[in-house]
Amino acid sequence: MDRCVVLVDAGYLLGAAASLLAGEPARSRISVDHATLIQGLRERAEAETERPLLRIYWFDGAPDRVPQPEHRRLRVMPRVTVRLGALTRSDGRWAQKGVDAAMHAELTELARNRACSDIVLVTGDGDLLPGLMSAKEHGVAVHLWAVQAADGDYNQSEDLVAEADERRVLDRAWITRAVRAKELPGPCAPVSEPRPEIAAILSAPLPETAAAAAAAAAPGAAEAAPGRNGASRPGAEVTGPAAAPGRPAAPDPRAGTDAVAGGAGKGVPTPKDLADLGRGPAGPGGQAERQQGAGATLRWSSDKGWIDRGPGAGVGEPPETANLPMLAQLTSAEQRWADREEDITAVSGDPFEVGQVFARRWTDRLADPAHLQQLSTEYPRIPHRIDGELLRYAARFGLLAHKDDQIDEHDRYAIRAGFWREIDLRSAAEHAQPGG
Repeated sequence: MDRCVVLVDAGYLLGAAASLLAGEPARSRISVDHATLIQGLRERAEAETERPLLRIYWFDGAPDRVPQPEHRRLRVMPRVTVRLGALTRSDGRWAQKGVDAAMHAELTELARNRACSDIVLVTGDGDLLPGLMSAKEHGVAVHLWAVQAADGDYNQSEDLVAEADERRVLDRAWITRAVRAKELPGPCAPVSEPRPEIAAILSAPLPETAAAAAAAAAPGAAEAAPGRNGASRPGAEVTGPAAAPGRPAAPDPRAGTDAVAGGAGKGVPTPKDLADLGRGPAGPGGQAERQQGAGATLRWSSDKGWIDRGPGAGVGEPPETANLPMLAQLTSAEQRWADREEDITAVSGDPFEVGQVFARRWTDRLADPAHLQQLSTEYPRIPHRIDGELLRYAARFGLLAHKDDQIDEHDRYAIRAGFWREIDLRSAAEHAQPGG
């Protein structure tokens, strides 16, 4: 068949591009416009082979072969097929497993079935030499593409180069159309501040400090006896100016649902993390309420997480939030399909953005506007069911189940900060409407 096929070893292509542009092969040092990159590969392949493109195969590694956000975006692009190998850690280094074997199998199968007349290989691995030779024996022209080496030398197997029918180099000018090095602060450069929402979380007072201040202000107030690791005993009272009668202060939004998102272990917050969150500047309510909320003290109610123990509420979800619907209950089958399409094609996977997208969908589909106001009064605590659903949604983007099976604390801060920022914006909009 007079068609061309492109086989891309993503580890080689992006690793070599990182070496060229950032000085080291770490892919975290570069940002990639995958749509532009795929379009560039297609146009160049069709121009150099003088054949129409049949398909681009993108070979890459992923933890447990679970597609990452970039793989989800790639596999819905026209004429692109993603093949994933495993990404494993050994001796402190990450290595792809099964990618070379998959490329070899695809290369020989395409040639044996005469699915194309020309194959473009973007790789440097000499393990593909037998497959390349087999393709040539079946009458397929093999074009080998290299990424310009940072040191000006080869970054491909010499045997592979010698056997290829044609060889081209993707130079810096071509690479920079779709790939750029990320700006990193120098050793003397000031460290950029985190988003205000995250900074507010990280700078909140420690429970011990806030408790001492509350005790000094109100000597007759009940004190919660500290338990193991500085946490309160199960059922301990909440102290501080924001502890309204009959209502516990808002727990740390990181606690309570982490087992759903990837398990406990090192990801479980320490007593040092037990800080309350003051309402953000965009939230509903007056300035006095926000200033008062900033002094609240959070207490653990068990070693494994927090449990609300309000009057008559028992253990678990309190009555004031038990009637809040989950996003799944508000979403129709058509909306679910559209959400998945948006996740794949439009949502970048940034933790803050993920929280915002989830909150936007939840608020847009509420039938009762009172639920929005009801949720906003729970800040910074997200009800158990909704928070667990939020973290499960975020897990689709590879944010929580990391390669070393640990939960990233900063990601969880950012996810919930994005959620509350969107809720606050929507609440403010509701109040601004006539009659709101």
